[in-house]
Amino acid sequence: MSTAVTDVEQTVAKESVSSSAHRALSSPFASLAAIVLAVLWTIPTVGLFITSFREEGDINDSGWWTGLTGPFTLDNYDQVLHGSDTNFATYFVNSIVITIPAVLIPISIATMAAYAFAWMSFPGRNLLFVAIFALQIVPIQVTMIPLVTTYVDWGLAGPEAPGGGFYTIWLSHSIFALPLAIYLLHNFMSQIPGELIESARVDGAGHVQIFSRIMLPLMAPAIAAFGIFQFLWVWNDLLVALVFSGGRLEVSPLTVRLAELSGTRGQDWFLLSAGAFVALVVPLIVFLSLQRFFVRGLLAGSVKG
Repeated sequence: MSTAVTDVEQTVAKESVSSSAHRALSSPFASLAAIVLAVLWTIPTVGLFITSFREEGDINDSGWWTGLTGPFTLDNYDQVLHGSDTNFATYFVNSIVITIPAVLIPISIATMAAYAFAWMSFPGRNLLFVAIFALQIVPIQVTMIPLVTTYVDWGLAGPEAPGGGFYTIWLSHSIFALPLAIYLLHNFMSQIPGELIESARVDGAGHVQIFSRIMLPLMAPAIAAFGIFQFLWVWNDLLVALVFSGGRLEVSPLTVRLAELSGTRGQDWFLLSAGAFVALVVPLIVFLSLQRFFVRGLLAGSVKG
């Protein structure tokens, strides 16, 4: 009897805390603060967008807020995308070629690894999972020299590298993403009721059938969430692409070309703003259109029940 009373008291206490937090977060002051922060956070992007359509002389003579009424021009984007010394169109394609495999490879490996950790028994499973989880705290910078050395020894880096030099970038992004991907997908997968798995086993389903016919459809939201997270990280990455491309511009993404443009033509704001928005527009569209999956992915596996 006392145990039941204690459980009821704990439930009431949790509901009280939840109600208090909900009232605090939904108060007019919290809403006003959120709106102010959102506006302040958006102003630089709006300024960048307006500047990208202004003429060079207007940019040098006045602030972007004076150009709200025009005149506007598309010459900046034409010069950035097709100019002989900028050629962002080629680097835009490189970013797509780098990002898509760098998203698909870790997802493919992480889903199978997460299933093994969640629903298969093998020696050292818990120790191995803790080791993978701990890899998240290893700084990327300390792994770069060993990885470059390994790629050179394997013949994956250098002027005669296979795959046009993209292999090292794909592998590096996949390696850096796997610890978080396995941890996130494992937590989501471990919440699936065990009765569902046992029923499938009673019906004669093996691990392959359970994984392909039951787990993958149920994990679609978590997979999509991590896919968005990884897409944004890879598309906006500069360090990994700069190091593992070996300085080869033909395999460099937009971020590398934009960084070079800011160094060589740092005063040409009409080009920098247009180039920055070309690099920004794809992740902006992806995030705004699929942000519900992104938020759900951040919360995946964080609450039991």
